[in-house]
Amino acid sequence: MQFSVETTGNIDRKMTVAVPAQKIDQEVEKRLKGMVGRVKIDGFRPGKVPFSVVKKRYEEGVRYEVVEKLLGSAFQDAANQEKLRVAGLPEIDLKTMEAGKDLEFVASFQVYPEVVIAGVETLTITRPVADIADADLDKMIDVIRKQNQEWNEVDRAAAVGDTVKVDFDGSVDGEAFEGGAAEDYSVELGAGRMLKDFEDGLIGMKAGEVKTIDVAFPDTYHAENLKGKTAQFKLTMKQVRASVLPEVGTDFITKFGVESGSVDDFRAEIKKNMQRELDTAIKTQLKQQVMDGLAELHSIDIPKSLVTEEIRYVRDEFSQNTGSPADNIPDELFAPQAERRVKLGLIVGEVIRQHSLQRDPARVEAMLETVAASYEDPQALKDYYRSNRQAMQTIEAAVMEEMIVEWVMEKATVNDETRDFDSVMNPKKPEQAQA
Repeated sequence: MQFSVETTGNIDRKMTVAVPAQKIDQEVEKRLKGMVGRVKIDGFRPGKVPFSVVKKRYEEGVRYEVVEKLLGSAFQDAANQEKLRVAGLPEIDLKTMEAGKDLEFVASFQVYPEVVIAGVETLTITRPVADIADADLDKMIDVIRKQNQEWNEVDRAAAVGDTVKVDFDGSVDGEAFEGGAAEDYSVELGAGRMLKDFEDGLIGMKAGEVKTIDVAFPDTYHAENLKGKTAQFKLTMKQVRASVLPEVGTDFITKFGVESGSVDDFRAEIKKNMQRELDTAIKTQLKQQVMDGLAELHSIDIPKSLVTEEIRYVRDEFSQNTGSPADNIPDELFAPQAERRVKLGLIVGEVIRQHSLQRDPARVEAMLETVAASYEDPQALKDYYRSNRQAMQTIEAAVMEEMIVEWVMEKATVNDETRDFDSVMNPKKPEQAQA
């Protein structure tokens, strides 16, 4: 076999390969002879079909199979000889495959880029530092109480915070529109799930009251036929219900697994859970800063085939997270995230290789314990992970990410920033911070 490799770009290569005709013809002949005793052809007894007949009928198909196999093996052999780290599958341009002639083809492909780890010492990382104050604990307990609130019917006018049941019938310029009518529709006043004019119209109404209101649809409304229009809604109030928050007593506390029923024990358990969530949030923000920093420090040519493959994973995750199919969404919308993942994967992989970072079984076990601690049956979750190799790999990957973050932070400038619990748990997005 003869071949040559041409560099056509930073990571682009073109390989020209010629496989001797004799090698192909010998393999075709071998396969055809092996078929003689097995093929069945009308007019011949089983095992008695002449080789010439077998060759005439099956040579073309067998040659195609042989060529197809040799294309892959010849390319791989040449790539191995040249020590090329091929990224994805090559594009094959077949020049000749005729009997008696050398097999010639040109393979266009990309190789993995060489990654030179830049000086992470130039990075500056801000590490949030926060304590859980009594006010934070009180606020969390109020959230838990609200999650367990009961709704009681009341004989008074509806107010913000109430849940109401209403019939409504809407129209624009006297014409009904799709989705403009419903019966026994439940609305939580103040939740902002309905248009403001609609909710405002319900406030102050009592059960049995009927009235008509104007509701302005914004220019950005999702339905084209309603954008910028003003609709009239006939409202019939059916029921007003007010929330009743449970008292933090023994019955309430024991529902959450605190067998003592003690308020102090309950607060201690809630605080422990909050601390675990706080630690996770801080780790997540540090990891985000580290990965952003690594991405900005390195300029890498990313193989297209790796991005294409990663887009499939991003698309699948989108479908799983949203519960909606993503087949019709263009690849371009997933490409930036896929490119970032591939880029960081190449960088992180090189850091692991250069610095011989290895998976620490003790850390893997510790992380599994942490993950399981937030579940009702921690042991069942741990047993599941240990019996599922794919699931366990997610824990191992998370440990390696932690090790990468620690490696970077040992070299980077790290500034502690004192913050309150809420700002760490609910960080503002860049556009919110600028507002």
